[in-house]
Amino acid sequence: MEKKWVLILGASSGFGGAAAVEFAKYGYDIIGVHLDRQSTMPNVQSLVRKIHKCGREALFFNINAADQIKRNDTLDEIAERFSANGKDEKVYVLLHSLAFGTLKPYITKSPNDCISQAQMVMTLDVMAHSIVYWTQGLVQRDLLAHGGRIFGLTSAGSQTVIPFYGAVSAAKATLESHIRYLAVELGHMRVTANAIMAGVTDTPALRKIPGNEKMLESARSKNPTGKLTTPEEVAKAIVLLSDERADWISGNVIGVDGGEYIVNYTGEKINQFVK
Repeated sequence: MEKKWVLILGASSGFGGAAAVEFAKYGYDIIGVHLDRQSTMPNVQSLVRKIHKCGREALFFNINAADQIKRNDTLDEIAERFSANGKDEKVYVLLHSLAFGTLKPYITKSPNDCISQAQMVMTLDVMAHSIVYWTQGLVQRDLLAHGGRIFGLTSAGSQTVIPFYGAVSAAKATLESHIRYLAVELGHMRVTANAIMAGVTDTPALRKIPGNEKMLESARSKNPTGKLTTPEEVAKAIVLLSDERADWISGNVIGVDGGEYIVNYTGEKINQFVK
């Protein structure tokens, strides 16, 4: 059988980790790029075991995905491994799920309390621009499959204001723009590119946002289902959109939130409100 690889940026937890397991269940082999210290490596090892239990390969790189040298070295190693296998192996899905940025206000009296230029640049580079650089590297090494898929994880914060979220909001909005351009420029390869706007999800990344408890409470009260979005639900949607029957869906921001975003009401539960 033809081997289909998924390259996941931010693979060790949250949406990336859930997607790795879900793709493995459907016969994809996984390349995971993550940045973990020794204390969180057991989570990565557990994830790899889950992938192996599905009978799939797991090739993981513990690197800074935004580092140009590390990125090129990793892509070169992937190309060498594919070539050594003697088969025409390709990356069919690139999933960008990097969540590393600075959470600071733009304006404060003290320059030490507001976001700096270096922090702004870093946040946009990691959470937005890197999807372009990884895609370039795949195409230039002839690693991206014809008819492949590119997904970037965005959020409602790309369009709304959340305290301390300014740089990340800018990164999410930029990511959505990059997705549109990738969809057009890779159209000749029948590669689709879409941004996935997940609902508020209780992930390690969200827990770092000041006031995350109120965000979770508000999302739960707004959601027509009365519950939060889970990484597994988002992963299932991404795998669904990777099916060949979804090859005419491209250049979009696709909500995966159970209807949460369309509800502009934060009082009692929405199910009670609509009775």
